[in-house]
Order: sequence, then structure tokens, then C-alpha cells
Amino acid sequence: MPKPVRPAAPWIRTRLRAAPGAAWALALLVAMTACLAAAFPRAVDRYADAGLRRAVEQAFPDRTTVQLYAPQPDPGLEQSRREQALRPDILAEQYTHVLRAARPPLVADPDQSTYGVRTTVNQEVPERWLARPSGLPAQVSLAAQHGLAGHSRLTEGRLPRVSSPPVTAATAEVEAAVTAETARSLHIRVGRVIHVPGVERAPLAVRVTGIVTPRDPAGAYWSTQPLLRTPALVRVPNDPSGSRYWLGALLLAPEAAPALLGTAGAPGRYWQVAPDVDALHGHDLGALKSAVAALESGPGLREVRTATDPRAEAATDLDDVLTSYDEQRAGIGPLVAVAAFGTGTVALVVLVMAGGLAADRRRSELALLRARGAWLPGLAARLLGETAVVAVPAAALGLVAALLAVPEGRRTPALVAALAVTAVACLALPLRAALTHRTIHVHGDREDVASVRPSRRRTVAELTLVVLAAGAVETLRRRGTTGDQLASAAPVLVAMIAALVLIRLYPLPLRGLARPAARLRGAVGPLSLARAARTSVSAVLPLLALSTALTTAAFGGSVLAGVQETRDRAAVLAIGADVRIEATAPLPSALPDRIRRAPGVRGLAETSIAYQAKPHGDPQSVPLAGVDPDDYAALARRTSLGAFDEGELRRSGHTRAPLPALASPAVAETYGTRPFPVRLADGSTVTVRIDLVRDRTPAVTGTEFLIVDRAGLGAEAARPTALLVTGEHLDGGALRRAAGDSAHVQLRAEERGRFVDSPLQSGAERLYTAAVAAGAGYAVLALLLSLLRAAPERTALLARLRTMGLTRAQGRRLLVLESLPHSALAALGGTLAAWTTIRLLSPGIDLTAIALPSSQPEVGPAQLSTDPLSLALPAAAVLLLSVGVAVGQAWWTGRRGSVRELRAGDSR
Repeated sequence: MPKPVRPAAPWIRTRLRAAPGAAWALALLVAMTACLAAAFPRAVDRYADAGLRRAVEQAFPDRTTVQLYAPQPDPGLEQSRREQALRPDILAEQYTHVLRAARPPLVADPDQSTYGVRTTVNQEVPERWLARPSGLPAQVSLAAQHGLAGHSRLTEGRLPRVSSPPVTAATAEVEAAVTAETARSLHIRVGRVIHVPGVERAPLAVRVTGIVTPRDPAGAYWSTQPLLRTPALVRVPNDPSGSRYWLGALLLAPEAAPALLGTAGAPGRYWQVAPDVDALHGHDLGALKSAVAALESGPGLREVRTATDPRAEAATDLDDVLTSYDEQRAGIGPLVAVAAFGTGTVALVVLVMAGGLAADRRRSELALLRARGAWLPGLAARLLGETAVVAVPAAALGLVAALLAVPEGRRTPALVAALAVTAVACLALPLRAALTHRTIHVHGDREDVASVRPSRRRTVAELTLVVLAAGAVETLRRRGTTGDQLASAAPVLVAMIAALVLIRLYPLPLRGLARPAARLRGAVGPLSLARAARTSVSAVLPLLALSTALTTAAFGGSVLAGVQETRDRAAVLAIGADVRIEATAPLPSALPDRIRRAPGVRGLAETSIAYQAKPHGDPQSVPLAGVDPDDYAALARRTSLGAFDEGELRRSGHTRAPLPALASPAVAETYGTRPFPVRLADGSTVTVRIDLVRDRTPAVTGTEFLIVDRAGLGAEAARPTALLVTGEHLDGGALRRAAGDSAHVQLRAEERGRFVDSPLQSGAERLYTAAVAAGAGYAVLALLLSLLRAAPERTALLARLRTMGLTRAQGRRLLVLESLPHSALAALGGTLAAWTTIRLLSPGIDLTAIALPSSQPEVGPAQLSTDPLSLALPAAAVLLLSVGVAVGQAWWTGRRGSVRELRAGDSR
């Protein structure tokens, strides 16, 4: 049997050697796309994890630690059994079971978690040498907490210890340590003895043997119960004289815990489970909330009760912290998803266009193979293998680069994203070739929009996209960004619809202009319009890419501009001007002039603010600000905070007439429009009448205020306590030097920087910017690929026309005029789609979550609005790039000879 003849040269090696430049370009495109696709989910995980950890850290351990506690052992038990229940070996064994009850992803921090025994009722102690600010005896809390030696540094003396025999409820004396803050506040020194009242026995003597300093004062070991670290100055409730007393903690050795049973402090056992912040991950938030709930009031608590005491209870605010973070993430995530959908769509289109360009470049070769009997599936398989040899290693390199560039985050989503890019890159060429050559034909038909009518399938697909876009827009308008992923894809779907509609309408105006252009002198105008009107059907993909990229860029730019505007608005509301200089006492008389001479200052409004002004002499106070009507009215107009006419606030010529006042709606509703007296802090009284009502005002924040002409106030009350400064490029250092130590200086720019308090916000903002930039880059690639596809045909056309007398300048104009309609269509379509998308979706998008911290008070609606610069710049960039490429192509063609383009038999 004859052996099969092997080909002289393998297919893949031959094809790669025939076009190495195209292979390297595809590899670079796939590697870059795979890197970006793999880095995106890891970047999302990184800022989500950082935001969750910051939220837990900022909440402080007294809220985030899961505290499990059990009351003192049953008094009906034998005293020895009650004492045994408080000994450290028993508590340590129970602590092990408590840690096991905490299910992942709730991971306990072994260094900060602890256990022990403490009194639940504070005890008065008779020692008169203890600090008594109001003459009341100090109170103490006794705590025997495990791990004192490892979490503190000894400042003086030694750590407490016990001597044999073991401590019992009848022990007469134990040793204790105190923190340096407790010792300083309560006047405790080493060697002092504090007597704690006993129950049916003599007082328990507690000898202070050492003073310690916490190694990590902010850690959960010390801050879950802050009293252990820092004493409290407690005000006696319902005491009109405001009497206060000191409350401090005495730190006993764990072995001395049974002695607390002899006091009236009702000692209780406790186990503290501090979460390991480094083990928290944003993608585990749902499971983390379930684990906290299980330990607080579910199966975990049942296990704790079985191992410790049936009366054990749990308390924590960690679930509230997680819920607050989840709400913030829910407001930010969909906005980032909008950018991801837009950039992903443009990248997908570019990959498909790259495959289409390769298929068009090899159209004659593949048609010849099909005419000679090549099997279509086999041909597609060879093309798939040829592309996979280039795309798979490139995608692997891109994935490795993404893992190295973004080391945090999960690997599985990154791997899935890279595989998706690889699949699209590998299948684009085979599928396009199979679709084009499914039937054998020798001569290709024209494929411009003038000769190819849209099929029914295309019409059905376009109508399906219209329905999806309408549903997404309606979902986003009704439910906001809390809807499903379809809502996040709404801008992309709107851009798709705009591209498909424009490509159908595109030839009509050009054909209408062709007849008037034919009457012009020269052939450049009519020829360029005729060629532009007969653009290829494949121009749908470039137009779709450009329209989607422009929509995403404009939408993203408007989001970022809205975020900046919201933060600026919040800063103005917090400061009232560009700079606020304020003091609790009247400012020096020479200070306003010094501030006016500072660089950049344009306006200054002197204000005297009495925060304790009392209308009708009532206990309820209302802030009253005395201002100069002219300066203050200009400030209100400039900041858009309750603008008014200065004449309406200026006092009349009659000295006994009530002062016109500008009030908030709450104050106006309470006191009406009749004149009423207001008693100021200096004891003087002024009569005011509310003539103006505004929601906001620069001088006072909040919902209650009165603004009057300070010329009607007394000499002392009219002295300014605040200066509201406006200007440009203000120098904070110069203003602080001018103010000196007499006032506190606040700058709007600095206040605005404080609003980004979470990595979740800053990370999402950076990621959104990067996604928009990547989308713009892919849009440029789409434009270059579309021009590159038409380059051979244009080059051949210029060569033939030059043989007919076309000059180089006319050739440049021809290419520019031919490319302008398509680019202008993309720019116009993208701009209109972006404007429409923003107008349709703005009611359902709230930028507060990404712009402001969750603790920031309400500053009004932070809805998305159109940013003209974000609409104009991307469109202008597309036009300039298109013109530049056309001019460059004409210049390059002019330098080369025309012999190759005019060869007989070349199909151009």
C-alpha cells in the first residue's frame, strides 16, 4: 500500500512566513487585549478588598469585634465550681471552641482576639487620693484579660501575678496593673492599694504593681473595651450641676479572676473574636455577612453555648458595617460596569475587524482553494490552527503580564477573561472566511451599501437590539443602577442602535449631494462623494466600534465631570466660599485688610456669627450671622447658595425698625413673618423680621439660620468672627500666615480632597478613567483597521487617476473628502448617542456613592448631566485622526511609484 505523500511545507509554517508582519500585529493585539481583560477583574477585586478593609478599620474594634459573653456562674452552684469556671485553663479551652464556631470567610485575628473575665457593674472605691473632679468618688472596673504581657510594654513596676495557693472568692488581696493614661488621670502610682467593696466579706484589696503602655492602642485587644486603655470622665445623669467622676480599669492577672466572685461587680466571662482585616475580600461579602449572622444569632452561637454556657450571648456591629459597605459598593459597581461593557464591546469589535481584515486580504487565495475543491470545515480548521498558533501564546503572555501588574485579586475571572479574548481572536478569521466562502464563486459581487440590501435576518437582529436597548433604558430609569447587568449595558446598546440606524441612512444624503456636486468644476468633489456613498458593507463594524467608543467616552467623561462637580458643590456647602477663616472670638481688626492683600483674593465678606442666638429668649438656639449686604449678596451669587438682592437685606434708616432677615425654611416656619426679638451671646437683643427665605446660605451650614445686616447689631456683636474669601489660585500657606494663630483657615480645595475617604471610590474612579482611555485606544485601532482595509484599493485608485492627470494635491483632497463622511458620521452618531444616553439614563443614575463619603450630609441630587467637553473632544479627535491618516496615505502613495499598482492581473 503506498504511503501518503506529506506536503513539502506545512500549512501553518508557510502562512506565518508569508505574512510575518500580520502575525506579529495579531499577537500584539491579542496580548494587549488579554492583558487588559485579565487585569480588569483583578483591579476590581483590589479596590473592593481595599474598600472593605478600610471600612472595617474606620469602624473601630468596639463595633467590628464579635463579643461573646456569659454571665457569672449560677449562684446556686458550689463555690468551688463557680471559681473553676473562671480559671484561665477552662476559659482557654472554651476560647478554642469559640474560634472554631467562626466559619470562613470570617477569620479571627489570633493576635487581637482574646478572652477573660470582667466585672459588669462598676464599683465605687473609697480612696480619697484618687482624682475627684466634682468631689465624687472614683469608680473602677476589674478585668482579668488574657495576653496582657504580649500586648503591653512595662513602664514602671512589674506585671501582676498570683501566689500559691490558687486565688478564690475569699482571697483578701490581688495584684493589678493600670495603663499610663489611667494612672495619669486617676493619680495612681505603683504600690497604691485600692479597696473594692466585697459581698459578705471584707473589701478586696487590689495592689497596683505596674504601669503599662499598650503596644497597639488602636488594636482590637485594647480598643474593643476602650476603658481598659483609657479612663472615662463620666457625667452623672440628670444632674443639673453637671457633676462628674472618673471611671478606670484595673488589669488583674488571669489567674486572679475567681477573686471577682467576692465583689459586687457581677463578674462575667467574655470571648472576643476580632476579624482578620487582611483576610477580608469584597467578593466574599455575602458569605461574610452570613458567617457573622451565624455567629451572632445562628448555628455558630448555638455551638458557643454548647461549649461555654447556655446563657451566652453575642453582640457586634460588624454586620452593620458590612451592610453600609455593600450599599456603597452597589452604587459604584454598576457605573464601573458601564465602562467595562463599553470598552469590552469596542475591544470585541476590533478583534473581529482584525479577523475580517485578514480574511479580506486572503480573499483571492481562499476563493481559489474553494474552487479547487477545498472542504469548507477543513479550510476553517486550518485557519483556526494558523490563528491559534499566534493567539494562544500571545494571550498567555498577556495573562502573565496582567497577573504581575495586578498581583491582588482572584485568578479565575482573569483566566476566563483571557480565554474569552483568545477564543474571539482565534474564531474571527475562520468564521468570517467560512461565511464569505460558503458558496463557490469565481468573481466576487459588489458589497457596498448601494447594491447589498439588508437581509431579513439582519432586520430581525436589529429589531432585537432595539427591544433590548429599550428594556435596558427603562430598567435603568425605573430602578437606577441597582438593576441587573442589562441596565449597565444600556449605553452600549443605544450606541449599537445609533450605529445601525446611521449605516442604513448614511448613503441617502450623500446621493442627494452627488448631483449638485457634479455641477462643480473638477472631478475631485463628485468622485469623493460617489465613492463615499458606495462604502463597503463591512463599514458597519468600524462605525459600531467608533460609535460605542464615543458613547462610552462621552458617558464616562460626563460621569467623571459629574463627580468633580458634586465634590465641588459639597466643598462649597461645607466651607461657604473658596476660603473660610473663622474663630470662636472676634477676629483682629487688621486681619481683613491683610487677607484682601493676599495673592488671588477677589472678594471678602466679613461675617459675625452668633451660634447661640436665642429667638424670644427660648432655650433653643438659632445661628445668627451679621453680614455686609453688598459683599454677602455677591458671595451668595458667586457660590449659588441662596442668591438675593442686597437691597432686601439692608437695614432701613429708622433705628427702631426691625432688621430685615434672611432665614431658612425651618426658621421661617417656626417664627413666621412678624418681628420677634433675638437675644445674642453678649446679652444684647435685636428685633428681626423674616423677609427672605432660602434653603442654603454661605455663612452657616445646616437647616436653621438667620442672616441680618450687621450694621444693625451692637458694636460687640458686629465684630466679625469669620471671613468668607473668594478668588482664584489662592495660596493656603500665605493665608494661614496672614491669619496667624488667631483663626482656623479652611480651603475649599483641601475640603474637597477629604471627600474621597474610601479606596472603593478612588479605585472605581481610576478604573473608570482607565476603561474609558482603553476604549478610546481601541476606537483608534478600529479606525486604523478600517482605513488599512481600504488602503490597497485607494492606492490603486490614486495610481490610475494620476495616469489621467490627477495631481498630488488633488489626490490628498480626494482621500480626505472620501474619508470625511464616514468619520463625520461616526462622530455625529457617537455624539448623538452619548447625548441621548445621558438624557435618558440620568434620572436613574446617582453619583453620590462614587463622589462623596457615606458620612457626608445631603448636598442635593447628584444626577448625571451632559458635559459638553466630553461630547466634543472625542468627536473632534476622530475627525482629526481620520483626516491625518488620509493625508498620510496620500503622501506615502505619492512617494512610491505606480508601476506595481498598475500591473495587469492585480486585483485591487
